[in-house]
Amino acid sequence: MESSAKDKLDLVFKTMIILVIIVTVLILTKDIVMPIAFAALFSVVLLPLVKKIEKKTGRIFSIVIALLGSFLIVGLFSWFIVSQLTSLVASLPDLEEKFFVQVNLISASLNDQLNISAEEQGQLIKEGIKNLSTYATDLLLSTSYLLYFFIQVPIYIFLFLFYRDRFKEFLLALKPGNALNWKDEIQSVVRGYISGLALVIFIVGVLISTGLLILGIEHAIFFGFLSGMLTMIPYIGIPIGATLPTLLAFVTKDSAWYAVGVISVHMLVQFLEGNFITPKITGSRISINALAAILAILVAGKIWGIAGMIFAIPAVGILKIVLSYSNELRPLVILLGDEKPNEPDVMPIDTNENPTS
Repeated sequence: MESSAKDKLDLVFKTMIILVIIVTVLILTKDIVMPIAFAALFSVVLLPLVKKIEKKTGRIFSIVIALLGSFLIVGLFSWFIVSQLTSLVASLPDLEEKFFVQVNLISASLNDQLNISAEEQGQLIKEGIKNLSTYATDLLLSTSYLLYFFIQVPIYIFLFLFYRDRFKEFLLALKPGNALNWKDEIQSVVRGYISGLALVIFIVGVLISTGLLILGIEHAIFFGFLSGMLTMIPYIGIPIGATLPTLLAFVTKDSAWYAVGVISVHMLVQFLEGNFITPKITGSRISINALAAILAILVAGKIWGIAGMIFAIPAVGILKIVLSYSNELRPLVILLGDEKPNEPDVMPIDTNENPTS
């Protein structure tokens, strides 16, 4: 009995050491590992299409065709974003004038109501601009990395799909018994999550765009689908997306109630997304409870920033599947999962399997 307890403690200790090593490596090599991780996810999504085309054209051409199709979709979406941004930039001179009118009104109100002098307000504005310039510099660096990211990811996708047989042989050599089941489950989760996420983004974009159009907010479709895209960052994506249209409503409309309306639209869609849309579309595919999801987002965000927050949920879903195949670590699935106690989504224990495997 003491030996069994000692073995379990030893396993937990070794697992913690491995986790610390993994996190350290992910932090130190994030510029290298991040494109590889996202390429692996997209490779899983493109694999069924590549297999179908491969029967007629061969492996290399099938991968090229699938990548070109992906580029076409990304290109159309980028064209939509650029066209909307061009329209937004064209209206900036008018917005700038209205913005300063609102600033002067707020300044006068602060001076009258709170006795904050113009000099103190100017100092606050200078500090705000200083902080904003810091964030702008970080954003510029992130944009340069984004170009590097989009160059590397297609290359890794091609290599993952081209050498997929070698990965299959590696899994079989690693654990001959149930490696293919493990692989198939992960592929199913990843495909279901990404396809479901795309549908959630579309639905949220339509709902918010409709609400903003009803309020008469300029560039409603752009802001609506921007918020939709930000749903990739669970829990906080839509509130972040509400910032710009709220400011725009505050500047361009003659009543602050329009800004309140914009916030209300985003709050309503946030409620629908969190309680009905996402659980129905992607929740059944991953089944991660809220506590595990929030902790994963915070930790991944600390390691990889925004990209880590996007990657956190599918990564935990994959981890949950891997843990379910280990008798010793399988109880952790209970902490991660969102299933009912009488319907555990874990693998049955194989009593004939070696406990140390």
